[in-house]
Amino acid sequence: MSEQTGGTLGQSSPNWAALDAPAVELAGNPLAGRDLLRLMDLTPQQFHMVLSTALYQKQAWRSDPAAGQASAPYQRQAVGIILEKPSLRTRVSFELAAARLGAHPVVMADSNSAFSRGESLKDTTMVLERFVDAIVIRSFAQSRVEEIAQWASVPVVNALTDDFHPCQGLADFLTAYEHKGNLSQLKLAYVGDGNNMAHTYLEGAALCGMQAHIATPPAYQPQPLYVQQCQELAAATGARLTVDSDVEAALSEADVLITDTWASMGAEAEHDERAAVFKDYRLTAESFKLARPGAIFLHCLPAHRGEEVTDEVMDAPCSKIYDEAENRLHAQKTLLSLLMAPASVTR
Repeated sequence: MSEQTGGTLGQSSPNWAALDAPAVELAGNPLAGRDLLRLMDLTPQQFHMVLSTALYQKQAWRSDPAAGQASAPYQRQAVGIILEKPSLRTRVSFELAAARLGAHPVVMADSNSAFSRGESLKDTTMVLERFVDAIVIRSFAQSRVEEIAQWASVPVVNALTDDFHPCQGLADFLTAYEHKGNLSQLKLAYVGDGNNMAHTYLEGAALCGMQAHIATPPAYQPQPLYVQQCQELAAATGARLTVDSDVEAALSEADVLITDTWASMGAEAEHDERAAVFKDYRLTAESFKLARPGAIFLHCLPAHRGEEVTDEVMDAPCSKIYDEAENRLHAQKTLLSLLMAPASVTR
């Protein structure tokens, strides 16, 4: 489903200081039948809606999981989960998210992926959409996921590409929202590789009016086109985005500190070269002192302990990495519930 609006400029920012009524109780769900290929497919209001609803549903589930399971709204539906890259958190969280909604998860992974037999993306997608009610795809090129969305008449969700990781982004901003409150009053610092996570953090910060500072080595900065797009949105939401190589400036007075592996999937052969370049971008207990009191640490995992971050930070009380991993489930459950809803039905 390739035609959709998102990242609309010129709209007032939502009230991040308050937990709104859950979107599942609001009429006119604007995400019904939509795709999510990157966070900027959402408007600021829709981004807020997903996160506030996820937090509400997480709290409701924890207070009464039996009632949450009994009310699963998508019985007799199915979600196709296609994994062309290795996965732990993505696979488990999406399988459970679909199951808790009452839908049947159909997992196609590794050599048995839906696209493993050389059939065209169009043919496979147009067959698959006859069987399932949403397609979740973890792949390589962003253009591949975009083409699948072009042919599919059911919602398509990007579960990771080389350019974006919107579902991880939802979980990360949900974790910051849960622990730190009003996102528009926070500073996010990301240090390391200017990869898909850097792009996603810029998009999320722009959507919620947050201050974000991305610090990477000069040769590994985020793609200029994506930075420009985020800066344009930030002008409308009041976000302040900085991209440079200054680690100390990024960490200074930050509320949320984030890093990622220095050699992501597909760049493993560059590990030794990258380790030499990124050595000054390691997060340590000493560098954490630059942040604000009460700052939290996030990492999308898996982490290479001792490289991009020390054990002392990973295992400290400030580390919310396991909450963050759990929030993949809650954010994605909410996302699927909204995208899979009939446009004419209020849930």
